[in-house]
Amino acid sequence: MATYCLTVARLQLALGHGARRLHVSAAYRAQAHVSMSRFEPSSFVNYERLQSNIDIVRKRLNRPLTLSEKIVYGHLDDPHKQEIDRGRTYLRLRPDRVAMQDATAQMAMLQFISSGLPKVAVPSTIHCDHLIEAKTGGVKDLARAKEVNHEVYNFLSSAGAKYGVGFWKPGSGIIHQIILENYAYPGVMLIGTDSHTPNGGGLGSICIGVGGADAVDVMAGIAWELKCPEVIGVKLTGSLSGWTSPKDVILKVAGILTVKGGTGAIVEYHGPGVDSISCTGQLKKKRKKISMATICNMGAEIGATTSVFPYNHRMKTYLEKTGRGQIAALADEFSDLLVPDEGCKYDQLIEINLDELKPHINGPFTPDLAHPVSEIGAVAEKNGWPLEVKVGLIGSCTNSSYEDMGRAASVAKQALDNGLTCKAQFTVTPGSEQIRATIERDGYSKILGDVGGVVLANACGPCIGQWDRQDVKKGEKNTIVTSFNRNFTARNDANPATHAFVTSPEIVTALAIAGTLNFNPETDYLTAANGEKFKLDPPYGDELPAMDFDPGQDTYQHPPPDGTSIRVDVSPESNRLQLLEPFDKWSGSDLEDMKVLIKVKGKCTTDHISAAGPWLKFRGHLDNISNNMLIGAVNSENDAINKLKNYLTGEYGGVPDVARHYKANGVSWVVVGDDNYGEGSSREHAALEPRHLGGRAIIVKSFARIHETNLKKQGVLPLTFSNPSDYDKICPDDKISIRGLKAFAPGKPLSAAVKHSDGSEDTLELIHSFNETQIEWFQAGSALNRMKEMQ
Repeated sequence: MATYCLTVARLQLALGHGARRLHVSAAYRAQAHVSMSRFEPSSFVNYERLQSNIDIVRKRLNRPLTLSEKIVYGHLDDPHKQEIDRGRTYLRLRPDRVAMQDATAQMAMLQFISSGLPKVAVPSTIHCDHLIEAKTGGVKDLARAKEVNHEVYNFLSSAGAKYGVGFWKPGSGIIHQIILENYAYPGVMLIGTDSHTPNGGGLGSICIGVGGADAVDVMAGIAWELKCPEVIGVKLTGSLSGWTSPKDVILKVAGILTVKGGTGAIVEYHGPGVDSISCTGQLKKKRKKISMATICNMGAEIGATTSVFPYNHRMKTYLEKTGRGQIAALADEFSDLLVPDEGCKYDQLIEINLDELKPHINGPFTPDLAHPVSEIGAVAEKNGWPLEVKVGLIGSCTNSSYEDMGRAASVAKQALDNGLTCKAQFTVTPGSEQIRATIERDGYSKILGDVGGVVLANACGPCIGQWDRQDVKKGEKNTIVTSFNRNFTARNDANPATHAFVTSPEIVTALAIAGTLNFNPETDYLTAANGEKFKLDPPYGDELPAMDFDPGQDTYQHPPPDGTSIRVDVSPESNRLQLLEPFDKWSGSDLEDMKVLIKVKGKCTTDHISAAGPWLKFRGHLDNISNNMLIGAVNSENDAINKLKNYLTGEYGGVPDVARHYKANGVSWVVVGDDNYGEGSSREHAALEPRHLGGRAIIVKSFARIHETNLKKQGVLPLTFSNPSDYDKICPDDKISIRGLKAFAPGKPLSAAVKHSDGSEDTLELIHSFNETQIEWFQAGSALNRMKEMQ
């Protein structure tokens, strides 16, 4: 590689820097095959395709391109003919790779098995991070998870081996941290079956969260569809200092845009402030480097398709430090593809002066309720939120890197030096085995443990509800503070009375030491063990380890060259895994006289539709996990949760029970919902379960992007009221007919005939975002059915 780079440099001197690099490539590219990762030596970085597609599209559009457009359009299946209109047309794309976490990989692999294909068409990986419950500590919790989930891990391991998918064993770490360390690189397009896949944007990647059916398309070698994203520009100026952290950038953006403000858009960070940004950390200086991955990760909380930063020298350093120097050298050569064009236009522009940004804490119950840390105590008192911090939790896919742990340890060390430990319980989740081993070697683990921290397994744990919490009873009002990304009701501990707040790891650590929300580390004092008052200094942490990363244990399983002889067994008696049966095709007629299963009131995330926590163990068994369908949604009829009237019997029951009764009696049903229905996690079970239990349509004011696509993939109609106030016209005892399906076409509204119990009837216009391909999914019964028809 060194010889190649020297040759390129000499040619550039001879030809001049204005000469097209493709002239150089023509002579020397054969020497420059650079592998996408050390685990896939025969799959190569393909900047030439990116360059070619971008040149074609730029000539067609005749305008400067944003970075997001360069990478997305650079992966077009047909750049010559693809219609491109931001926010309107659907793009057919060829992503470079797929990543799946273990909870979603079960259904994705079950669907891939159903497709009948022999092997995945693009590099793909499975990551075991969701099924490890936090209880006592990393070692014991991991051992227990391996025992409890043996059947699922064996299925994923054998399925990966058979179909050519890499397998990261339990204990490897959180999917997004492993992607950052091994698979993300500037200009790559990756799709992942988790909503926080955009974490990879911190390394200049376009990484998009999807449902398992989308992953199957890409693994099957089918062009993947995405509505052409709009682009929201966030211009950063200045630089961070003091207690202000990278997390505060996205907490501020979330407060501006709200949980649905980024829907249908890519958030692209740019401006002079980007030069003060690192992939994951900061330096031992008052001026800090921003964690780009943290910012991109939590873009999921504003509904964004993904988020991305332009390539810079910080990314180069991180690539080199993680053993990918050849990719860094190639990215340098193609660097103009990996930054926005001068003069490019954004659909919306936000400007943030990092010099003026203050530490923030968001919550409770929603990640876009932003408060300055200096004000949270007074706000909590005013609103009756518990001031006592019961537990502080650092880690998660958002904030579990080496520098995150270093910043938290720097705060903890100051407390220890003054004879203090945490007043609150304190937990620490390393992002990966590499991070765990490195912070243990460098002493961070000991400091965090001495201050009162319990180091959990390298897994998601409490962030996704995998937490066997014992210190409070369900229903007991309490406050926790986390460095996680999501804080919906009952998200972390299944207790709807837990007030969860999201902030940076260093603020979490400070509040855990103080034991109260009413503490501002910028101005307030703590009392040392000797009775003296002291103030915490602003945190610091090394951007990257001085002695390189310690890789820790080898936890990766390579798929064999030929897996055809490997058996993937699913027992018919299993309560964890279940082979899939095809959904029924559309009858060819309008959907008549469907019951309203539930009219949902207010926020309805995928956590409300298909809860995680203890239900994660059924992610590979559609019938069993369907028993959690909509059990967290609020019924508008009685403001109750999981209590609604069965209009066939007149009795009240749980949502899944009533749905099963309707299905058994041949009665189809619909769900009526509010704004941003299905926000949050990418879990496609929230779409599979309604389809499995007899649902035909979901009619709401607006949808979150991933959930709307997931519903289409499973043959359910996601429809929105043309007039949002029509939501108020629907009563729980109505019958609804969807008309116009015989002439179902892109851009053409459908209608709902709503029959009320008093004999009156309303006709409502319903709009949809189906294109021609997606209509074929509906008619075939699902996208998977359509795939089989086309084989």
